[in-house]
Amino acid sequence: MANIKDVAKRANVSVATVSRVINNKGYVNEETRMLVEKAIKELNFIPNEVARSLYKKVSKSIGVIFPHLSNPFYYYVLEGIEALAFEKGYKVIICNSNEDKSREEEYINQFIKYNIDGIIIGSNSSLNARYIELNIPIVSIDRIIHDDVPSVTSDNITGGYLACKKLIENGCKSIVHFRGPSILLTVKDRSLGFNKCLEEHGLTCYQVDLAFINPEREIIATFLKEHEEIDGIFCDSDLIGAVVLSELNRLGRKVPDEVQVIGYDNNPLCSLLTPALTTISQNMFEIGKEAMLSLNTIIEKMELKDKHKTIPVELVERESTKKLVG
Repeated sequence: MANIKDVAKRANVSVATVSRVINNKGYVNEETRMLVEKAIKELNFIPNEVARSLYKKVSKSIGVIFPHLSNPFYYYVLEGIEALAFEKGYKVIICNSNEDKSREEEYINQFIKYNIDGIIIGSNSSLNARYIELNIPIVSIDRIIHDDVPSVTSDNITGGYLACKKLIENGCKSIVHFRGPSILLTVKDRSLGFNKCLEEHGLTCYQVDLAFINPEREIIATFLKEHEEIDGIFCDSDLIGAVVLSELNRLGRKVPDEVQVIGYDNNPLCSLLTPALTTISQNMFEIGKEAMLSLNTIIEKMELKDKHKTIPVELVERESTKKLVG
């Protein structure tokens, strides 16, 4: 594989001249530039990106840390990030922390080593102080690290409220909220909106915490067996909703005639389920795109007018809830 010295030898110029051409920095006359570019092409020379980033103090790369890449939410958010990053000329380095604090710390160290331009963080670790001290542009997704660190979140409070409102309007009286881990900001906000609507109607509900990635089927099954009176269910993800529908079917409970179910996210799988799942739709692609837009604004040292962005949600009705007549 050719190196920069080979290019310099082929073009009959100094290594410094080749470097100036590669980095487009410093004066090089047009004839010499053409000779260097010709040598690069002939030798199929690929510049060392790490060396270039250290020289230019910019890498045109951004790092993304998510807690789980198997979560469909992060897949669609990543699509939004990557779409705008590509448009702006950035490469995206994707890291899966697996909710491991030491693993996340190692990724942060690698970002520093390779002169990363900025970080989009979606993990749930307790490394907030570590991120703040990095002095690197950072944007968080679905969490707030610090008031001074920009964030992009879905309107989870409204999402929870809309789900509860739909169940109550459809006549549900005995309701359970199958939540994600209650320590997460997203879960707290959805519960806040859901409970607000319940209070307005003089109702209460059961709340059951589950994992987002692998919701515990046994917990769901046991709860549904022990609470046959349940006629309304709100799930904090479509994946939880899919498990709930499966268990209701196994128990012979008819959806939506006996039990109505609402999910969260509007994952494409919703329309493939039987019955198709009513859900709260959050624009995951837009969340990623807005996060990348905010990060690029900070990197370019421009003013970020809206530091904490909230992306609207909406209820998408399908077959797992009753259709109101009139």
